[in-house]
Amino acid sequence: MTQEIKYERPNTVSGLMAKYDELKQLREAYKKEIKKLTVDIDHLEASIRLFDPDASFRAIQKHVVKHRAEKGSVKRFVLSTLREAKEPITSRRITELWCEDRGLAADEATYTTIRKRIGACIKSCVNQGLIEDCGWTTKHDVNGPYKLWQLKKGDA
Repeated sequence: MTQEIKYERPNTVSGLMAKYDELKQLREAYKKEIKKLTVDIDHLEASIRLFDPDASFRAIQKHVVKHRAEKGSVKRFVLSTLREAKEPITSRRITELWCEDRGLAADEATYTTIRKRIGACIKSCVNQGLIEDCGWTTKHDVNGPYKLWQLKKGDA
């Protein structure tokens, strides 16, 4: 026996659902546009620095963290990347994927900065029991070896 839900105003509910879907699509479109603008700004900044390495873009810039990320986006990205990975991966590889995803043409200093943020996120996820380490790389560059990471396997 199922109980049928009767709405007093069914058009109101469907209208609200339609508006909800519309706003979600609009939010996604704006996120894509913001990402594009961020990439464009980073490219302009890099071009300006080619001609003037000491260029200051604004007085407050020394207090602004370069390549900021929206709160929670690094954790979502790390967990998503580990979920999609077919084998354990390194924080360096996750960093490279992050830079590709954001369209950053990163130098080694930028990679190091972002890898530290990715590493802090991984450490936090390890403390929460979401990620586990599974050894070290055997084939690596001069900066290696790197620790390998994967999602923690469930007890089920």
